[in-house]
Amino acid sequence: MTPTVNAGGRLDRLPIGPFHYRIMWLIGIGMFFDGFDIYIAATVLGSTLKSGFSTLPENAIFVSATFVGMMGGSFLTGFLGDRFGRRFTYQANLLVFGLASIAAAFAPNMATLIVLRFIMGLGLGAENVVGYSTMTEFVPARSRGRWLGLMAVFVVTGLPVASLVGYLVIPIFGWRAMFVLGGLGALGVWYLRKNLPESPRWLEAVGRTEEAETLLRKIEDEAARGGVLPPPTPITSPVPKIAFTTLFRPPLLGRMIVGCICLIVINTLLYGFVTWLPTFFIKQGLSVATSFGYSLLMGLGAPIGSAIGALTADRWGRKPTIVGASAAAILFGILYPLTSDPWLLPLVGFGLTVPIYVLVALLFGIYIPELFPTEVRLRASGLCNTFGRGATIITPFIVVSLFQEYGIGGVMVLMIGLLILQIVTVLTLGVEPRQQSLEEIELPLEPELRAERTASTQRGLA
Repeated sequence: MTPTVNAGGRLDRLPIGPFHYRIMWLIGIGMFFDGFDIYIAATVLGSTLKSGFSTLPENAIFVSATFVGMMGGSFLTGFLGDRFGRRFTYQANLLVFGLASIAAAFAPNMATLIVLRFIMGLGLGAENVVGYSTMTEFVPARSRGRWLGLMAVFVVTGLPVASLVGYLVIPIFGWRAMFVLGGLGALGVWYLRKNLPESPRWLEAVGRTEEAETLLRKIEDEAARGGVLPPPTPITSPVPKIAFTTLFRPPLLGRMIVGCICLIVINTLLYGFVTWLPTFFIKQGLSVATSFGYSLLMGLGAPIGSAIGALTADRWGRKPTIVGASAAAILFGILYPLTSDPWLLPLVGFGLTVPIYVLVALLFGIYIPELFPTEVRLRASGLCNTFGRGATIITPFIVVSLFQEYGIGGVMVLMIGLLILQIVTVLTLGVEPRQQSLEEIELPLEPELRAERTASTQRGLA
């Protein structure tokens, strides 16, 4: 077979059909259990604290251990995914966090639970990076924002589901049952993922052109059952192989700064505020049941916010949506500590949760994976996620200190300051990928990347 490939042009011209929905469900269900396992902390820690199984400082260590693991998982999966492929990496991380989650259900003490949470974090961090990046490489440019936003809906649906399951299950079966449910779900998806194809864009980028051609023809044959396919866009001249160190020099350096700062901000919002809500409520005197009820109501803003992000990213553009959602979160962040009415508090909290999860959809699911060339997409996304997860290792200790010293108002001052930093960074350094193919987003980088590659080659010959 004579390979022709042009994976990007051929994938982007395909009509949305059964193939895309199958990929969405194979990736999305795994992403759901990823979100469920992450958000378990919001329900489990309140219960372990109330029962005396843990203390507030131990809860902070538990959360930090999660992010140490997720930081390591994010970093490693970038290299594994770019070296061995998206499919292999996806399968491996599901197995890791599925088995560790089941083992966590039998932890005899908090120290053991913290160690197992670290292992779970390795798989959870990897899942987030490879899931979004893989979907990015399959979906046509015209609807990429909407589909990647839907991936984020899968993930964040884990928040209200974890809150609801915790509300129903923990009072009867205890917090250990939450880990059993998450682990069994992950292992079930691990088995189903055997049907997930490799990314043709990645196969072409690493020179496995015959495999890419074979896979593309199968995909096109399936898509052609609905009618004649439009011609693909012309083959673009591929960017030469990119060294990892190129990520730390212009022109990719600016995109790396945007990715790192945005993921530091959104991780801190999620795990410095949203995850701690049940604990905050309990420390303020609410019962476990009332705390979970409030958290469930506010958590409904997660899928709603992500859906808004999915529906607006292609219409409004990535940058306007990120800036607008950040501004809305600042507004509700100012109102939240000023609200004391027991009926109004969860409603204002709901209003705060929605723009936070608009940002989740845009930053995790859509914007960051789009910024980088296919050959280094997972390494770059993994590194941005590494900084994001790494920053949140210390966040729990900062949050506990601020809450104990200044109450919820002190926590919100930190969040608002980070949101302002994010707005400035996106406006000054961000690019706008709306309605562009991944190859078109790479085009402005080509001259400098080619020059960098030539210089690197000359240095090697000297």
